[in-house]
Amino acid sequence: MNDNGGHGSGVRTALVIGGGVAGPVMALALRKAGIEATVYEAYPTAADGVGAWLGLAPNGQAALATVGADAAVRAIGQPVPGMVMTDGAGNRFAGFGGFPELPATLTLPRDRLFRALTDHAVAAGIRFAYGKRLVTAEETADGVTAHFADNTSATADILIGADGIRSTVRTVIDPHAPTPEYGGVLSFGGHATVGGEAGAEPGAMYFAFGRAFMGYWRGPDGRMIWFAGLPADTPPTPADLARIPHAEWLSRLRELYAGHVPGERLLRHTGPDELMAVGPMERMPSVPHWHRGRMVLVGDSVHAPSSSSGQGASLAIESAVELARCLRDLPTPTEAFAAYEALRRPRVEAIGRNAAAVNKVKAGKTDAPVPAFPAPEDMLRPLHFHRIAWEERVNVGASGAVSIPT
Repeated sequence: MNDNGGHGSGVRTALVIGGGVAGPVMALALRKAGIEATVYEAYPTAADGVGAWLGLAPNGQAALATVGADAAVRAIGQPVPGMVMTDGAGNRFAGFGGFPELPATLTLPRDRLFRALTDHAVAAGIRFAYGKRLVTAEETADGVTAHFADNTSATADILIGADGIRSTVRTVIDPHAPTPEYGGVLSFGGHATVGGEAGAEPGAMYFAFGRAFMGYWRGPDGRMIWFAGLPADTPPTPADLARIPHAEWLSRLRELYAGHVPGERLLRHTGPDELMAVGPMERMPSVPHWHRGRMVLVGDSVHAPSSSSGQGASLAIESAVELARCLRDLPTPTEAFAAYEALRRPRVEAIGRNAAAVNKVKAGKTDAPVPAFPAPEDMLRPLHFHRIAWEERVNVGASGAVSIPT
């Protein structure tokens, strides 16, 4: 049974495809709503060493608290409450110390977040099945059946695609669904063995715009953690990216960031072994169909906003909790899915559009080397204060509009 007394949609079981950020949170939120879920992950084991660093904003942490996973993530994250914006010459033009009533944004490696969420979900009794790469899915008289590459299958009342920006579930729902949109920039990250002389105050993340963009902050071990972009009209394939030695990528970055403050210094103190070639910066354009029948999308599979937003993981977590709430309260999966989309689409698409505009600056596709941002407090308030009202009931009126009582 759920913590609100029943199964609103009649859904009792779910297949969650994908074990990244959204998958474990989705299963935990479904459990809280009285729905048993199994997470099916394509890789043979939980992700380790996958991806670079990310930020988990206060709104994402609040959504995690709904499923009781916030403490597990706080234990491994580095609080970075502040933000400083500069130009490529080192001139500061905006700063913000964080909202005192909110927790600080946490930075942590992506794979450590995956591991923490998975471990928490397993401890809560969520079942994970590895080596299960989805091939297709079909609705049956009993629900929906997923077919995997190892010739096994599984059936449940609903199927939720939490399988990332290259989602298979998205193409099952709509074979004509859009594919990820390249932002014109290759993403890199690294650790620089330089500390205070880089001019970074502890507890602040810096965003240095100009001819080239770089973000950086001081890590827990005193080294500088940085992320940067290399504009490229055509993205390399993953194979091409892997073939080019890190020393060559580093040489290209050093050439681009010559004269950049502090990019030139940070790259000079970064060795090839400390460089991460993350890959093309991508986002999902507007996806016409978030759901069909008993199948629905959540997280990056439907609204990946690109790393420029600083909100990718947080939005995925929010959406997982919101979807579970709608399934808890509405009488059919179709109504629950429609309400979930209505509640989430405006927010996630607005954030995605803003990130796309920043990507154009990073790719050198605009005449303005420094974006005309609003004040950081005004920019961050609608992001960081957003909350999923788990304790309130989702209602759909006769017009189909979603309303939440206050």
